Amino acid sequence: MASVIHSFDPPERFVAGTVGPPGQRTFFLQARTGARVTSVALEKQQVAVLAERIDELLDELLRVTEGESTIPAMPPVSLEDNGPLEQPIVEEFRAGTMTLSWDAADERVVVEVFPFTEEAVVEPGTPEEEIDEPEPEEILVVRMPAGLARAFSKRAQAVVGAGREPCPFCGGPLDPAGHLCPRANGFRRTAAQPEA
Repeated sequence: MASVIHSFDPPERFVAGTVGPPGQRTFFLQARTGARVTSVALEKQQVAVLAERIDELLDELLRVTEGESTIPAMPPVSLEDNGPLEQPIVEEFRAGTMTLSWDAADERVVVEVFPFTEEAVVEPGTPEEEIDEPEPEEILVVRMPAGLARAFSKRAQAVVGAGREPCPFCGGPLDPAGHLCPRANGFRRTAAQPEA
């Protein structure tokens, strides 16, 4: 059976966003062109790594071209997108593997998102010839100009950073009810209560 490819070349909108309160957020990548919207659920760490890798890729391209390309060093203000995710959110699939590349011919950043499957999990040390990669049922492919990629990265980093306050002692996320801090010898640390 052929894979369903959700292709956006380029999207009118490509953002990372969340649903739910801090500590219970579900992260999504969402691409839209016209009335067609595709939402893919993923982990917070995947959003953080994708944003970081996009910036690294564009920074490297700027360095190699010595600033003579159309790649912006900062996200263009006109492309900033702080709006909420498109509603209703219909999860197409949960992200597993993601790939990132640069198409020099079209000057586009290409993000491919493949669904998570148990069959795709490989034990460390498995010889390559024994790895049987299943054909994905669905794929999200987003091809976007560098400016939109910079804007995506900036928003994604802000979304990741907007979670729970870090514990001042161990750096772990601090729930409103507190957490068992390893640096407090088993005592519960709590978030600072606002003064009334």
